[in-house]
Amino acid sequence: MRPSGRSLDQLRDVTIETGVSKYAEGSCLIKFGDTHVLCTATVEDKVPGWMRNSGKGWITAEYGMLPRATDSRMQREATRGGQSGRTQEIQRLIGRSIRAVTDLKAMGEMQMRLDCDVIQADGGTRTASITGAYVAAHLAFQGVRRLGLIKEIPLTQAVAAISCGIYNDTPVLDLDYAEDSNAGADANFVLAGNGGLVEIQATAEDVPFERAAFDQMLELARKGCDELFVKQRQALGL
Repeated sequence: MRPSGRSLDQLRDVTIETGVSKYAEGSCLIKFGDTHVLCTATVEDKVPGWMRNSGKGWITAEYGMLPRATDSRMQREATRGGQSGRTQEIQRLIGRSIRAVTDLKAMGEMQMRLDCDVIQADGGTRTASITGAYVAAHLAFQGVRRLGLIKEIPLTQAVAAISCGIYNDTPVLDLDYAEDSNAGADANFVLAGNGGLVEIQATAEDVPFERAAFDQMLELARKGCDELFVKQRQALGL
């Protein structure tokens, strides 16, 4: 049924390569099939002005797509005068997702900036970015701990994200672009390692979909994220 030949509950091939940036405190190149995202983490010994003297840290994210990440060249957002609404929405989602599993007080007054740059896009760039950003953040915190600046890694649990959708009237896991562009419904699930829900974005593209279909997508997402958690642990050597 699927253009890729995958089964309904099958992820694309997922790989996470760490240490790909020489200068970043934490980095990885994550691949969801033909979607490739470079994720880097930068640690700064300061926090935004509104958080000074709070005793807490902060995590924020930026997201972008390279001009030839897609089949035709896109203009850089900087040359268009600013970020699109889509870009701003995605980077806020990435930041929220990592903060949801971080003890900000245990960070102390430091800030982590996560940069997720899409090298190649074939659907699911935001979910790949979140999954890879967690790995980059974990690696950066490992480095900060080795320097003695924190006692423990302040990540309370893992977080990963995956897309699901209704394609040919059937719920499927991990949409590539061929499916995403023709799906009857599209959803992104951000799940914590303990099974908790961090965020869900779900949209009917044609007609409203039934609660039963949503429940099926949620179960597919749980299965997919469980597999992603394993990939994350393997990449981190945990």
